[in-house]
Amino acid sequence: MTDAAAVTVRREGAATTIVLDRPEALNAWNPRLGEELLAALREAAGDDAVRAVRLTGAGRAFSAGADLRDVSSADHERTADGHPDVGRLLRERYHPIIELVREMPKPVLAAVNGPAAGIGASLALASDLVVAAESAYLLLAFVNIGLVPDGGSSLLVPSRVGFARAAEMAMLGERIPAPQALAWGLVNRVVPDDAFAAESDALLERLAAGPTRAYAGVKRQLNAWVYGRMREQLELEAQIQGEMAASADFAEGVAAFLARRSAVFEGR
Repeated sequence: MTDAAAVTVRREGAATTIVLDRPEALNAWNPRLGEELLAALREAAGDDAVRAVRLTGAGRAFSAGADLRDVSSADHERTADGHPDVGRLLRERYHPIIELVREMPKPVLAAVNGPAAGIGASLALASDLVVAAESAYLLLAFVNIGLVPDGGSSLLVPSRVGFARAAEMAMLGERIPAPQALAWGLVNRVVPDDAFAAESDALLERLAAGPTRAYAGVKRQLNAWVYGRMREQLELEAQIQGEMAASADFAEGVAAFLARRSAVFEGR
């Protein structure tokens, strides 16, 4: 008997839906989910018959972010100093996913059906269009465990909402409910929960039936103007996050999260 897939793929005509499928963990990212998500995205990007891609989550969440039980486990890759090798994790697992979402020559729709936190928020915001259920929210949760934004969110968020709101999200680590996210420009549409599936389906079908090459050209234009330094920024994220992962505040943040208590940070 094999373990259930962490990512499932549905093909409907020219549209592919990629589902983060660890509902019992609120679709938190572990090594298997990252590997399967990257493989699914590569397959969709390389298949000329696929003209639009949708990203969504199984169950009640889009994604709760990185699985901290995985990061804190003894099996997680470590630096020479014994700290979680978060920089390597970002470079090898997360960055290729974000780059592929931005650069594949077809539209990517994020259907945010519930909470999108941490790397989950980054994945949603890397997409070309974001439709959110009214009960959903976005959260840059990194600071709550002593980390900085990663997965491209230090680039993706300010490009959508500007410096002041990006600083607020990154430094205060508060939930941004879907209606507020719409008002700020983080997402494109907010839909009542009972109409969310139908609206997401309709938008995906519209994209799959549209001028695929023109969509690809639009992405090239926007990437050149807004995300021309994406790779440099991703590398900066990896460097700084590697520093944060070696901090006492990060160790305390993870321990507090797993123990379901408030973290006591000492700034070191």
